[in-house]
Amino acid sequence: MGYYFLEHTADVRMRVKGRNLKELFQNALEGMFAFLNPQISQDTKMVERKINLKAPDKTVLLIDFLNEILYLANTNKEYYYKINFEKLTKKNIKATILGKKILNFSDDIKAVTYHEAEIKKLKNKVLETIIIFDI
Repeated sequence: MGYYFLEHTADVRMRVKGRNLKELFQNALEGMFAFLNPQISQDTKMVERKINLKAPDKTVLLIDFLNEILYLANTNKEYYYKINFEKLTKKNIKATILGKKILNFSDDIKAVTYHEAEIKKLKNKVLETIIIFDI
């Protein structure tokens, strides 16, 4: 046969909304882990990780934040469900993320991309963005 089809995975798009920047970051975190579908370990001990990032704007900050969380999750075999913000501005986040150990993730994200990401304020003053996961 002169040709054949290769398996190809598509990206996953997620729309995220929040009444403010803190809620937008929290909802993005929850959405990412909902897609990853962690298989929770029997170890019920809570884990904490510190995050301190700077970026040129709030959209880049959100994507960098999610990529940092993804790295920590894969490196430490953990999932994170809550962000305790010490500081969150349009260009800086300093926070502690709370989570638990996992056995594995049911799905995989290679990276959180900047493609289509742009935090916008809607008419009802809600913040919204699209986040694309490279799977």
